[in-house]
Amino acid sequence: MTASSVQPVPSATAPPVVVARGLTKTYDTGGSQVHALAGVDVDFHRGAFTAIMGPSGSGKSTLMHCLAGLDVPTSGTVHLGRTQITGLRDGELTLLRRDRIGFIFQSFNLLPMLTAEQNILLPSQIARRKVDRQRFDHIIDVVGLRDRLGHLPAKLSGGQQQRVAVARALLNAPEVVYADEPTGNLDSRSGAEILSFLRDSAEDLDQTIVMVTHDPVAASYADRVVFLRDGRLVDEVTDPDPELVSARLLKLEA
Repeated sequence: MTASSVQPVPSATAPPVVVARGLTKTYDTGGSQVHALAGVDVDFHRGAFTAIMGPSGSGKSTLMHCLAGLDVPTSGTVHLGRTQITGLRDGELTLLRRDRIGFIFQSFNLLPMLTAEQNILLPSQIARRKVDRQRFDHIIDVVGLRDRLGHLPAKLSGGQQQRVAVARALLNAPEVVYADEPTGNLDSRSGAEILSFLRDSAEDLDQTIVMVTHDPVAASYADRVVFLRDGRLVDEVTDPDPELVSARLLKLEA
């Protein structure tokens, strides 16, 4: 395994959902340059739940932002399916993110004047996309929001608000869901519920999920953990547990 390339053996014959090759990202900081990414090659397959970890400043968030089309790499390519998203115009990226990618953030990003159900349905309404009611009902029941659909966010707990955000991200069956520290604002019980649902979504809904986290316990819910250091992918584990993830992370921080 090279220091900048972590490529798992595919679990199926289908091609990866997301493919990054040679990703670099360099920032100018007043006369000096910071290399946030330094030549990253990585694949993400359908139905897999992958966690991205690394020491502070390792490039975790930068990698996710480049993968999701939220930031532009200095060089390299990112493909979502057969679409090369690097090089797309702003308008094309906006449509791609709306139609083919789901996002879950630490801060929930719910509109306070809309009910839980309205928040979940909002992206479909903006895109004028017909809602799959069977999928909607399944997701609502799995996340346990059936009796909360008419409540405004202010009347929901943090865990319930994040469940709304997760349901919103999954409703339209995006090709990939990116989760940035999705349990960072939650207590341990609520966080465990969200992580269990993400894991079940990968297994039961064949959903591809990529999560950035600093928490070894959160990472242990994933099928696979990839580790960054100094903008390079340097290690990975499959079938992780908290002790193994912690040991690998401590090794990188040494």
